[in-house]
Amino acid sequence: MHRRTRVGLITGEVGAGKTVAVRASLAQLDHPRHKVIYLANPAVGVAGIHHAIVTSLGGVPRPHKSTPIPQATENNERGRVPILIIEEAHLLDHEQLEAIRMLTNDEMDSNSPLACLLIGQPTLRHKIKLGVLAALDQRIQVRYSMPSMNGEETASYLVHHRALAGRTDTLFTDDVITLTHDTARGYPRAVNNRAVHALLSAYAERNPIVDETSTRAAVAEVTAE
Repeated sequence: MHRRTRVGLITGEVGAGKTVAVRASLAQLDHPRHKVIYLANPAVGVAGIHHAIVTSLGGVPRPHKSTPIPQATENNERGRVPILIIEEAHLLDHEQLEAIRMLTNDEMDSNSPLACLLIGQPTLRHKIKLGVLAALDQRIQVRYSMPSMNGEETASYLVHHRALAGRTDTLFTDDVITLTHDTARGYPRAVNNRAVHALLSAYAERNPIVDETSTRAAVAEVTAE
């Protein structure tokens, strides 16, 4: 069975929840049919990327000769699709991006030995749009830019985490939620930081509920870090 080239691109600002979303998606995979190759730090050069793939697929890297294609093809023949996931992909240089294109270019473009998912900040999207990377840009089949949460989503997010902590009572007033959302611009990581600092401030003041004073103190502390 022929498989078309599979490259995905997920971009978003720092703290938008890209990694969390990808991990949640990976948890839904049929793992016997997929082999995930996760590269957290792309600052390893082309050889480092090849080494990670070959090693993950059970091969033995050979200096100057190592290519992941045979191992990836062998996994495909066994009905197991290798998926290369690269975090912080905006740090990839031109040579590495070209190497990724070559990894997903096999059998005259009719088949790809592995799938690849690039995750990075918005600069990655702009970098790939450069003319010199047109061949890679044309191979990207799935693109998604993660937005920040809106006000309602931030409120639901805080309620969800409150429930995970085993609390059902009100901890944040509506005004506090709005302030948290606005100062965090709706990005989950920033919401987390402000909420945790606000809870600590309220605890230190022996307040049973996070008020605006605690939240403003939390915002000032976070932004000063």
